[in-house]
Amino acid sequence: MKKRCFPGSARPKEGRGDERAAWHWIAFLIASMLLLPVAASAKTQWGATLFGARLTINSFGDTLFGEARYEDSHLVGLGLSRKIGTYKDLIGFEVEGQAVKHFGDQDNEELNALIVARWLPFPWDRFLDTSFAVGEGVSYATTDPSLENKGQQWLNYILLELAFAAPSRPQWEAVIRVHHRSGVFGLYNGVRDASNALGVGIRYRF
Repeated sequence: MKKRCFPGSARPKEGRGDERAAWHWIAFLIASMLLLPVAASAKTQWGATLFGARLTINSFGDTLFGEARYEDSHLVGLGLSRKIGTYKDLIGFEVEGQAVKHFGDQDNEELNALIVARWLPFPWDRFLDTSFAVGEGVSYATTDPSLENKGQQWLNYILLELAFAAPSRPQWEAVIRVHHRSGVFGLYNGVRDASNALGVGIRYRF
């Protein structure tokens, strides 16, 4: 399978610095998930999200605005999140870990760890409780991600999510997610490429 390539990309040199930094980041997120106190006003602490998505051949922006074309490649994932605080009932903060399985033209497993900031209030919340989240962290592919140019296993991870819940059943949320892995313009071993996936899921908060 031919890998996607961005103009001007250079093959990264292998190194262990990014790998050590990524493991430290994952350890920090796990410690946050298990040890940090939750705001006293929070009714639930944990969330389990089951989601599926399809990889696109377009940029992050095209994927975000629904203009993407798609690869014959899908993923399914399970995320476990924990609330770690709020800011003035406007923004909620969470940590999340994900286990992801790719299938189709790309066939590998993926582990992600991230911090999430979630905007909580929307004018229509009394009719449809809505939130918007942005997550930032690290992503590790267990084997060569064949559709990603250079096949780098350690990359940056970004999550964008819209979540919706009926006010009568706030523990159940439907989600729309953008799932993004990239080298952050060369920050990860010189990688300048990215992969994007758009999907949906369901979350149970407890």
